[in-house]
Amino acid sequence: MTKIIETTDISKIYKMGNQTVEALKSITMEINQGEYVAFMGPSGSGKSTLMNIIGCLDTPTAGTYILNNNDVSDLTENELAEIRNKEIGFVFQTFNLLPRATSLENVALPLIYAGYGKSEREEIALKSLTNVGLGDRADHRPNELSGGQRQRVAIARALVNDPSIILADEPTGNLDSKTSYDIMELFQQLHDKGNTIIMVTHEDDIAHYAHRIIRLRDGLVETDVLNDNVTRREIQATIG
Repeated sequence: MTKIIETTDISKIYKMGNQTVEALKSITMEINQGEYVAFMGPSGSGKSTLMNIIGCLDTPTAGTYILNNNDVSDLTENELAEIRNKEIGFVFQTFNLLPRATSLENVALPLIYAGYGKSEREEIALKSLTNVGLGDRADHRPNELSGGQRQRVAIARALVNDPSIILADEPTGNLDSKTSYDIMELFQQLHDKGNTIIMVTHEDDIAHYAHRIIRLRDGLVETDVLNDNVTRREIQATIG
């Protein structure tokens, strides 16, 4: 299998006034292309810090992080931004959609930074929306959509640049149970199509959609196990 992520002894220390917070102590792990991994752990375990480093939103204090054979441990902000736009699709708990922009405009946003022209952006963004079942909501703004639809728009935006990795930070945290399971069904379909997915969640039932569960505690990996009881739902409609 092809390694897509490799961390070696990465740590992260924050200075907060006179205090030093050791968010990550020593994390060494490998994630292969096409894996579906869930990070779990109590508040303060380091899972969000690890997600931020893997997503190139932050850099480790020490250690190395290899993403797609490139050492990204100590890049500049501009270099990290370029990698984020090309390699990583983000899905957040709070959706992070522009409130005055339509679904199409929200999904097309990463394509602006990638240098696409307007007509090409709109064509690619509409296809991405259609793939998550929202082609008929392209002209709707976030306040005209349900929570589940807003999260689907966020997923379409995450996928629009055909990233190497989808990073989902508590993707069902603001959704009711039924909508949460619908979103996890969509992730199931994305993984079946070969996407690499890494998800942070504190919910056991959501984590069990992943094929591998990594539990963190006090800035260290507590357990890293394959999930022998993957939750799968009967898929009603397959994405394109």
